[in-house]
Amino acid sequence: MPQDNPREPENSITWLSYDEAAEALGVSRARVKRLVENKDLGSRFQDGQRRIPDVFLRDGQPLQHLRGTLISLHDAGYGDDEACTWMLTPNDMVGATPIDALRQSRKTIVRQAVQMLAF
Repeated sequence: MPQDNPREPENSITWLSYDEAAEALGVSRARVKRLVENKDLGSRFQDGQRRIPDVFLRDGQPLQHLRGTLISLHDAGYGDDEACTWMLTPNDMVGATPIDALRQSRKTIVRQAVQMLAF
């Protein structure tokens, strides 16, 4: 399981293919695609295909509060790749990467940081 400490976007992250994410979640590849389309999971082009960061999963489920955060990022004008990168990049307002803050149940500070993007 990934550690819950700040990291640079490319360090300590395993990028899962849709098939690997489907196996980790116990669902079909088509279901993973729908989860990404519905913003339950985020993905980014990595190594020539869309991949999901393993830190977006916990205990065989999409991370709690990830969907609302991804929707808020899209509302602020971020595309899928940009939203995924933002979640994995250290943020001064959050004091960690936004995904690490969500993994620590610090949803409010992450959502506040997203709100600041709209201005």
